[in-house]
Amino acid sequence: MSNLHDKLAILACEGWSWDCHALAPLMATGLAIFCCAWWLWRGMKFTKINPPLPPGPLGLPIIGNLPFIQPQLHRYFSDLSRIYGPIIKLRMGRMIVIVINSPSLANEVLKVQDAIFANRDIPAAAVVGTFGGLNIAWRPKSPGYNRLRKLVVCEIMSKQSLDACYVLHRREVRRMVTEIHGKVGSLVNIDEQLSATALRLMTSTLWGDDPSQDLIELRKRLGEFIITFATPNVSDLFPILAPFDLQGIESKAKEQLSWFYGVFESMIKNRRNIGDDGKKKEKISKDFMQQLLELHQRGDDNSSLSLNEVKALLLVNKFNLTL
Repeated sequence: MSNLHDKLAILACEGWSWDCHALAPLMATGLAIFCCAWWLWRGMKFTKINPPLPPGPLGLPIIGNLPFIQPQLHRYFSDLSRIYGPIIKLRMGRMIVIVINSPSLANEVLKVQDAIFANRDIPAAAVVGTFGGLNIAWRPKSPGYNRLRKLVVCEIMSKQSLDACYVLHRREVRRMVTEIHGKVGSLVNIDEQLSATALRLMTSTLWGDDPSQDLIELRKRLGEFIITFATPNVSDLFPILAPFDLQGIESKAKEQLSWFYGVFESMIKNRRNIGDDGKKKEKISKDFMQQLLELHQRGDDNSSLSLNEVKALLLVNKFNLTL
């Protein structure tokens, strides 16, 4: 009996071995056909969804063209355009940057097709400074962006609102002229006078007269924040590294901006207390903060601002006015 089992086992093994040898070419052919079909399908899908990128210089693996970027970007891009044409592709780490080096193409991108190219990647420092991109500069194209843009253009930047700041601007210019006239016959540092006047114009436009704020400290803090914001951040080039904050830029920006937001919250609280006590007088001039608070107090989702949006707009406008 045992011999019978042994013979059956041998025959079964020989049969399986024959089947394997016979099916091996068929399996290999089928696998090759499947791989070719999958590759063609992926290629057609990739071509359909993602059209070919513009030409550009070859970069290194992972870091791309970063080691070859020259400090004088305008000359660097001009030299590349002579080789690759008016549209150039550069790889900056994990980011793909498209350079437009033609007036007609710039008009197409910035004006004709503006709605398509309006969105942009938010730097890590800007995410910290704008509550995730609540201001106009970094908010993606969306109903919220359209609402905020409409409020800023029609309410804050309207002719009536700009005229409301005229008294503040005239007062500061007259103050500068008076100071210079008082130094007749002596040396006058025009650069210092203009810088001080520009700073007073900026602060009076944003929040009017507030003697509690040290303008020198504000200027110093703002300069530190601009340096932090302008520092190249590896987290922007390699988003996968953003949670580690290798350069400490996000934590530094968060620390600096907490000081600014503390100032804004204190000023907003003081402005509200003045209004609640009935001590607030009707003004001919109206600063930027007052206009934002009036929009915040409307209570309408379509025509009002949240408190975080008010603070984000105050910060970005202070940043823009300084630049």
